[in-house]
Amino acid sequence: MQEFNLDAHLHGLAQSGDLVTRKLNFNAEAAQLVYLSSMCDNSTIHSTIVKPFLESQHLSEFEAMLQAMPGYEQMKDRQQLADKLIQGYALLFLPRETCAINTKKPPPFQPQKATIEYILQGPQYAFSEDIETNIHIIRTRYPLQDLHVEYMKVGSVSQTPLAIVYDHSKVNHDVLLCLKNKLQQVDAEVVQASNQLQMLITKRFNLLPTAIVSERPDRSVLNLSKGKVILILHGTPFAIIVPSVFFDFLASMDDLYDVPWFTRPLMALRYIGAFITTSLPALYVATVSHNPEIFRAQLAIEMAGSRAAVPYPSFYEVFFMLFLIEALTEASIRLPKYIGSMATTVGGLILGQAAQTAGLVSSIMIIVASMVAISNFVIPINTMNLALRVIKFPLVVLAIFFGLTGVLTGLFCFLVYTTSLRSFGQPYLKLFIGEAKKSR
Repeated sequence: MQEFNLDAHLHGLAQSGDLVTRKLNFNAEAAQLVYLSSMCDNSTIHSTIVKPFLESQHLSEFEAMLQAMPGYEQMKDRQQLADKLIQGYALLFLPRETCAINTKKPPPFQPQKATIEYILQGPQYAFSEDIETNIHIIRTRYPLQDLHVEYMKVGSVSQTPLAIVYDHSKVNHDVLLCLKNKLQQVDAEVVQASNQLQMLITKRFNLLPTAIVSERPDRSVLNLSKGKVILILHGTPFAIIVPSVFFDFLASMDDLYDVPWFTRPLMALRYIGAFITTSLPALYVATVSHNPEIFRAQLAIEMAGSRAAVPYPSFYEVFFMLFLIEALTEASIRLPKYIGSMATTVGGLILGQAAQTAGLVSSIMIIVASMVAISNFVIPINTMNLALRVIKFPLVVLAIFFGLTGVLTGLFCFLVYTTSLRSFGQPYLKLFIGEAKKSR
């Protein structure tokens, strides 16, 4: 019986987890069927290959039936075998020839449009909840032989399928090994969402996220080309991208699809927004209650006049308005989408105006709260958005007791913490993680 060296024929694809091989035995002769389960349709393989094999008495009869099949190609160039697999062909290694049959899988259903990471230009579709469909999408967008897919299961009870996708020629193998060790140590009975898995493989008490949870295939493919690893969990339309640094969370895919003269100022705007949403409430408390001398006299008098009717210290109105902002944000998520935006907008206007009229907050505090709310929504990735919403509260507490000195000390400690943070061994404040060197 002839043995087929898949490593020699298929190169990097021979080690991919979605590669399926089956032997078709004809007495003393044998053929080998090879295909990618994520790209090929099982029913088409059965009708065009398996069924004729079962109906044939001899190998020559089987070869004759294959040649009559639509989509049949005789492969003379062995260098094209891997490309045919990626395109959705099934390969048959016969004793006297090698052939390819088109068995490409049709999309099982129409992918949904991206609703969370929305962009103006570029692809508009998101991942689906089917793991094979998501791998099919990635292989279609990234048709390279070095793209590897490894399968495993997470959750001792749920046994949820998980795919580890990476470019073997570019991936940092230390990061890959670290990730696999963390996945093997996952201690949970039921794993149903990508964000849940992200928390299980990273430190739960990190102030900042160290892995991106994204619904966009184009973002995932871009990070694959930079040597990162993509985790795809069955049953959820989100992929996990590791490692991820601070720069990644503030980068939008529009930055690639527009000219740099437009995108660079917008990128700077996101960093300014991140600073405003974390530090502006604390700076307001510090300057009003402890350090009004940093303002010009006219502005200080205007701020004091706007707070003349407020009977409480500044930190009371700050916590009151921050509570309203967080409550309105949560309400906009929980309410039906058709009335959520209208209800929260009207509610915010009414509550803000009523609070100012009743003397609970000053007019300047309304402006500060609006700036904080708007700046928070310029962050492209939701997990970073949530993290920055939390960080501003410790800074406000420091401002209450220590004024501007406490705010600056808190920002310095936060910077030191961020500098020491690592994402699967990579420095968190490093700029975009580029391609890893090929391992020898």
